Formats: sequence, structure tokens, C-alpha cells
Amino acid sequence: MEYGLVLRWLVLYGILGALGRPVAARLFATLPGRGAGFGLPTALVVLGTVVYWVGHLTFGPLALAAGAVALAGLALLTALDREALLDRRIGLADGVRPDRRTAEAAVVFVTAFALLVAVRAVDPAVYPIGGEKFLDFGLLQSLDRATRLPPEDMWFANEPVAYYYGGHLLTATLADLTSTAPRYAYNLSLAGFYATLVTAAYGLAGAIARDRAGSWRLAGLAAAFFVGLASNLVTVSRLVVAVLPGPLRTAAADVVAARTRYSTEAVLSGFESFSYWTASRVIPGTINEFPLFAWLNGDLHAHMMGTPFLLLGAGLAFALYRTPAADVRRRRALAFVAVPVLAGFQAVVDTWSFPSLFGLLFLALALDDAEPWTVLSARVARWRGARDPGPGPLTAELERLAGSLAVAVVAGALGALLAAPFLLGAAGGREVAILAAAERSSLPALLLVHGGFVAVFVAYLLDRLSVDRVLAPLLGLGALGVLALTADLAVALVVGPLLIVGWAASRTDRPVGFETVLIVAGAGLVGIVELVYVRELAGPLRMNTVFKTYSQVWVLWGVAAGVALPAFVRWPGGASVPGTRARWLRAGLAVAVVLATVPYAGLALPAHFGGPADPTLDATRFVEREHPAEAPAIAYVDDLSGQPTLLSAPATSRYPGPERDAPAPPGMYSWDSSPAASLTGVPTVAGWHHEVGYRGREPYLTRVRDVDDAYTGPPERTVDVLERYGVDYVWVGPAERARYGDVTFAGVSGLTPVFENEAVTVYRVDEGELGVA
Repeated sequence: MEYGLVLRWLVLYGILGALGRPVAARLFATLPGRGAGFGLPTALVVLGTVVYWVGHLTFGPLALAAGAVALAGLALLTALDREALLDRRIGLADGVRPDRRTAEAAVVFVTAFALLVAVRAVDPAVYPIGGEKFLDFGLLQSLDRATRLPPEDMWFANEPVAYYYGGHLLTATLADLTSTAPRYAYNLSLAGFYATLVTAAYGLAGAIARDRAGSWRLAGLAAAFFVGLASNLVTVSRLVVAVLPGPLRTAAADVVAARTRYSTEAVLSGFESFSYWTASRVIPGTINEFPLFAWLNGDLHAHMMGTPFLLLGAGLAFALYRTPAADVRRRRALAFVAVPVLAGFQAVVDTWSFPSLFGLLFLALALDDAEPWTVLSARVARWRGARDPGPGPLTAELERLAGSLAVAVVAGALGALLAAPFLLGAAGGREVAILAAAERSSLPALLLVHGGFVAVFVAYLLDRLSVDRVLAPLLGLGALGVLALTADLAVALVVGPLLIVGWAASRTDRPVGFETVLIVAGAGLVGIVELVYVRELAGPLRMNTVFKTYSQVWVLWGVAAGVALPAFVRWPGGASVPGTRARWLRAGLAVAVVLATVPYAGLALPAHFGGPADPTLDATRFVEREHPAEAPAIAYVDDLSGQPTLLSAPATSRYPGPERDAPAPPGMYSWDSSPAASLTGVPTVAGWHHEVGYRGREPYLTRVRDVDDAYTGPPERTVDVLERYGVDYVWVGPAERARYGDVTFAGVSGLTPVFENEAVTVYRVDEGELGVA
């Protein structure tokens, strides 16, 4: 086990968190704790943004130095700020000094980091099956070789990568700062992103709770649980079905199987057949991950690395929500500087959550009491205030929505401008499509995925409504029921109550706060993916849309639940639902939700640690153990300097034309899916079939045909392909022989074997001698 590397990364995270702390304190000056828990993600955004932009000129020591200097300089400026000095001298209004909150956040970070290091140490390998680790590790290796950004695509040689790589860029940057090889940095970065997410959830939930005199620690720890350890209701539902009487058990299993991806036999199977994988596949045609599953699975993937920065955006929206209307300068700085800068970098980390930052900004303004128009235009705000008589309640609400939307649109335009180089390149070529009714999620499936959160939020929000304000929400809920039945829109029954009651609760004098913004934001995202989806070739229908959106919903709702559940138990106020005043009933709901969401962790974590004890953080050690014949050849390619171009068999099980009648080799999710390129970052001419989603079908298949011709065509064709793509090395291994048979390159001169064993031959292309023999 590489304990020295673990300590080195912990020290680096501590330094970055300390440098980011004064910047976060300035951004979150109006919040309890002044941004405790956000020091590290703030520092990562500053560092990553500078490295990203300088990296387009030169990526290496100069970009790294520029990022470090920018972060240190910004930290110094904000630390010496007069307001910051005053706050450190007198402490916070809630009686707790900022340093204490920072220390608490540090303890949470170290605990979460240690947990994930332990998880990865017993399962460090970047296996191609069960995820996209070959993609993630290949991006990291490509960045390690790159001298300018964007890096070259390891599966589409001579072209820049067409994928969001900001999280991998941060990993490569941290690896350079700690002199860590990519094979170790992969797992240490995974642990760091997980700990950053859990710590951000702790800090945000604590600040929201403390804003209304709630318990910072209780809310923060509850949010850390929901975000870092809780799961959906799939695991507990199997337990419930198992204890039902025989006929009822089978009937219940049939009902669940008819509306989810599970079979009746799978629902009825006992816990001896438990797999950590099952709970992430509930709604047919989609992926329904939650954070614990994602980090157990171990992909260094964009939807995971983007979540800490999504919560940073939520924190900025909360700061705007809490900033007094009179402080227009701060409100504008948050809306038109801080959020767009964050969004500009978030687009490169996880483009899917880029729009969500502005949705949070919109909701923070729309659900706040302050006038949103002042943020955009003082003249318009004065004109609206001078009108006599004033608008009615409905008109005023519509004008508030219009003003909030206008601010979000302007901020979004600024963010898109900052992200334009990436959005116009790697993220282009997609369109929004309407989802057919037959493809929508069923009510049982939605409840299995979201039921724990929905139960908490419905109880919490109804508890905040006085009896005289229940009628309008009830009428709205009735209309939603009719809509769900007539339009085959089950999601209306799940998120409709949260949208209606959440909005109604925000307009009362009851103690609701920014957690309502998070509840409504998550409900909106769940509802949107039942109506529209992003049409792309990287995944069938709406699979990616639900996959990447639900990861955002979970962290937003996890923080909201951390605030709402303790407040529901502790708040002595009235209730609109008879009987909910009883403290034991409130505590019973809290216990039930925790018990329903914790069994997955109780089963998955022990199973994860149940394997052979040989802890390491080396992501590629498995290659020597499981593929000993190919390991030396991969090591040879990995030792090549720069980014030479490699020719290898494309990782696709589909041949490009009907003339190909040979049996297809294994597809993308197998060892034979471009192992040399994926594990070294040396780009190959045509790699994973996922390039269809990034480049389009015909550009990818054209390369596949060319590669096939290079291995099987006449010498003239082989030479033509090698010259066209500037190939420096040719790989002939098991995948090539499975696809093409015996490969000899007879009749081609200028191909020199430079590595050869019983499994792999690597040829060097000598440009001056390349030709037909």
C-alpha cells in the first residue's frame, strides 16, 4: 500500500483548501460559516480555470505555475480584505468562529478520503468491463503526454479529444504537483473528489440549517450520509418482498418486474444473490446511479467529478439568496462574475450540469423575497416600484419570475461565452428531442429511485403550510393527478407535489429556506427528463440524459434532505396533516428513511472488502497479473515519448459494411478494446465505438474501413493508410488476429519489428523506407 502517496495528496489537498478558504470566505460572506466546506472546490476551480486557459498555449510546468500563482495571489488579496479581517476578529453572528467550522469540514474530508482510499485499495484496477475506466484512464494518460490543450484523442488519432475532460485535467494537475504517476493518481483523485463532494454537502447543509438557528452539525452529517452513503429503495424493497406471505410475495414481485428492468425471479431472489450493480438499473432504458454506487464502481467519470462544483454553484446561489437586496454590488458580482466563471470551467468538467448552475441561480432569485430586477437593472426596478397601484399577487409573481429568468439568461450567456471554445467543439452536435409517452418511467420505478427523498420532502413541506393555505396546493395536486392519468405522466405524481407545495411554502411566513430551492431544483430535473432528452449517438435514446441528470438530482436532494429531516423532527410548529405533531411520529419517519436507504451500504461495503487482501492504489497492476503476455508490449508503448500514432484494431463489434462476414470480436467493454491506446494514452487511428457519439457514424466508420484495409488489403493500400494518418507504430496482438487472422504485412517495406513475443508484435514505421517491396 502506497501510504506515502496518500499522505502527500492529503497534504496537497490541505494546502489547496487553505488557499481556497479566504476566497470562499469572501464569496460566501453573507452565510453562516462563510463557506466552510467550499475552500477546496473553490481552489480547484481557480487552479483548473487558469491551467485550462494557459494550457491552450502551453500545457506543462508554465501552465501549472500560472495556476498556482493565480490561486496564491487571489488567496492573499482576499485574506487581506478589510471585511475578512474584521470577520476573523469578531467571529460570526451564530457565535462560532470560521476556523472552527473549517476544522469540522477538514475532519469530514479526511474521513471520507480515508474511506474511499480503503475502497480503491482493494479494487484499484481500471478494468474495461462494468464501466468506462478505459476512457477515463486513457484521458488521464493523454493529458500526461500532452504539451497543449485540448489533448489528442487516444481513440481518434490526430484530432483533439471530443469529450469533457476538465476533471481529468484537474487530476493530471494534482498528479504533477505531487509527482504522482497516472496509475496512482487515478485512484487518489477518485478519493479526493468523493471527499470534496461529501465535505461540500456537509458545509452547505450546515449553513442552510444554521441560517434558521438549526443544528449545523446535525444537518451537515445528515447531508453527508445522504450524499455519501445512502442508496435508493431497491435493496430494502427486496427485503420487504422477501418477508411477505407466499402468494402476496409473488404478486408484489410481478408488479415490480412489470414496471422496472428487473425480472420476477430477480425481485424474489434473496440477499445471497446481492450485487452492488443491480440497484443502479431500475428504470428501463436508463442508468439510475447514486454516489456510493458510482464510487464503488470506480470510474473517474465526468458526472462524478462535476458534483462538488454543482454544490459550489448551489452555495453561490445560496449566497445570492441570503445577500440583502440593498447590497446590489455583491448580488451582481455573484450572479454575473462568480457563477459564470464557475460555469465556464464546469462545462469542461461535466457539460451536463452546466445549465443546472443557472437553473439554481434562477430559483434562488425566484423563491427569494428580494426584488430580482435590481440585479439586472436599477432603472427597471425603480420603475416597477413607482407604479401605483401595485400589481396583484399573480402579476407580481409573474414579474418576479420574469426578472429572475432575465438574470439567469444574462449569467448563462456570460458562462457560455467563457465556455465557448469547448462548447462549440467537443460538446457540439447534439439536439433536444421530445420523449414518447411509451418511454416514460412508471410510478413504481420512480418511487424505487426517488421514494426516500420524496417521503421526506412531502412531509417536511406540508408541515410548513398552515391550514388556511392548504386549499390551493390541494387543488393543484388534484389537477396533477388528472394530468398523470390522462397524459401517462407518472412523474407528475412524484415531483408535482414538491413543485407546488415547495413554491407555496416559500411564500408563507413558516421557517423554510434555501433547502426549498434545492428541492424544487431536483424536482424540476426529474420532471424534465420525462418530457425531453438529448438525442446523441453515445447511448440509446435517453439513457445518458437520465444517467447524467439523476447524478445531479441525488446530490441536490441529498443536501436538502440533510436539512429537512432533522428540521422536521425538531420543529415544534403546527402541521396541516393530523397527527404529525407527535414527536415520536416525526422521529419514526426519520428512522424509517435512514433504515430504508442504508442496507445497500451495509451489504455492498463488506462485500467490497471481502476479496483477497493485497491493497494497492496501482490502477494497472492487474495487467501483469491477468494479461502477462501483453503486459510487456503495453509497457513498451507506454515508454514511448510524446504522442506517436498507433495502428490497432478498432474496438467495435460491428463491421462497417455487409462485405465483412467474419465473426465479430468482442466489443468495447472488454480487454481487447484498444488496450494499448487506453492504457498508455498513445493515440490509435480508430478506437472505441463510442467515437460514433463524439464524431458521428460515418467519420468513425471511415477510419474503421481504413484500418481494416491496412491490415488486410494489398501493400499499396496499407502504405496509403499508414501515410494518411501518420502512423508511427503498428500493433498486432490477440484482438488483431481475432479480427483479421494472420497478419504479416507481406510486400510492405519500412515496417521494422521493435517488440515481439508470443502474443504481440509491435512494428515501427520507418517513414523514409515505407513503400511497396
